Amino acid sequence: MSQPKPRAMFFGTPEIAATCLDAVASICEVVRVVAQPDRPSGRGNELRAPAVKVRALELGIPVEQPTKIKPPEVAAAWKALEVEVAVVVAYGRILPKAVLEAPRRGCVNVHASLLPRWRGAAPIQWSIVSGDAETGVCLMEMDEGLDTGPEISRRTTPIEENETSGELFARLAPLGAQLLREDLPRWLAGELVAKPQSGEATYARMLEKSDARIDWSASSKAVHDRARGLHPWPGAETSVNGQRVKVHATRVIDHEGSHGAPGSLVRVSEQGLEIACGRGLVVITEAQLDGKKRGPAAPLANGLRLATGATFG
Repeated sequence: MSQPKPRAMFFGTPEIAATCLDAVASICEVVRVVAQPDRPSGRGNELRAPAVKVRALELGIPVEQPTKIKPPEVAAAWKALEVEVAVVVAYGRILPKAVLEAPRRGCVNVHASLLPRWRGAAPIQWSIVSGDAETGVCLMEMDEGLDTGPEISRRTTPIEENETSGELFARLAPLGAQLLREDLPRWLAGELVAKPQSGEATYARMLEKSDARIDWSASSKAVHDRARGLHPWPGAETSVNGQRVKVHATRVIDHEGSHGAPGSLVRVSEQGLEIACGRGLVVITEAQLDGKKRGPAAPLANGLRLATGATFG
C-alpha cells in the first residue's frame, strides 16, 4: 500500500510560483494556498487574480488572500490545518514567527538566487544588472531573517549574454519546480539536511522607477546589463532632444574602446543607434517614444532628426 502524501500549504503569487505549485501538488496533498489579494491591472484597472490563485482554483485547492497575516488568529487557523510543511515561492510578504512555526516541519522557500548572493525582493533583476555570470535557485528552511535560513539544496544555471530578467524568470520557474520535485521529498524523508549559508551576502532591494535611467558614463557592459536587467519593468530609459526614449533592447558592440563623449550618438546603423559609453560602445536595437509603439531603434533617428554627436542623457 502506498504511503499517503504529506499535507502541505503553499504561499505564492506570480507565475514563477504557479509553476512550483504544480510541483508541490505532485508531491504533497496541498490543503490550502495563500496568495496576495487581487490587484488592479491594465488600462481599465480591473481586478486581476494572481497566477497562483488561478492555478490553485484549477487544481481544486482552496485559496486564501489575506490582507494581513500578523494577527495571531491567522497563524492559529493555519496551524489547525495540521500540515507537515509550508512551501513559499515569491509570496511577497515576510512571514511572522507564528506563521513560520504553524506547520509541523516549518516553512521552506524556493529563492531565485544562489544564496547568500541576492537576498531580498528582486534577485533575478539585480543578478543581471550586476553582470553576474550565473544564478540559480535555492531551497532553504525559513527563519525570521530575510532569506537567511539554512540551505537544503540548489540548482545553478548560466546567465546568457543578452538575456533579460523576463527571460530569466521564465527559465528559473521550471528549475525551481524541478528542485522541489527532486529534493523536497528527500528533505521530508530526512535524506537532506540543511546547512548554514556561507559567503558574502548581498541585498536585492525592490526596484523603483528611478532605477530606469541609463548612466552613459558607465561601461558598455554595465549599460547593457542594466537595460536587460530592468526589462520588462521598470524598463531602461534615456532622453535626447527633450524626448524620453524607452530602451527595450541593446547589444554591446565594443567593450573597451573610446568612441567620444559618453552618451553621444556615434552612428545610425542597420542594427540601431550606436552610442558611446564611458568605455566601449552600445547599440540600442529596439526603443519606444512616449505615446508610440515599440519598434526598431534606427528609424527614431529620422523622426527625432538626430545627427551624429547628438547627446543622450
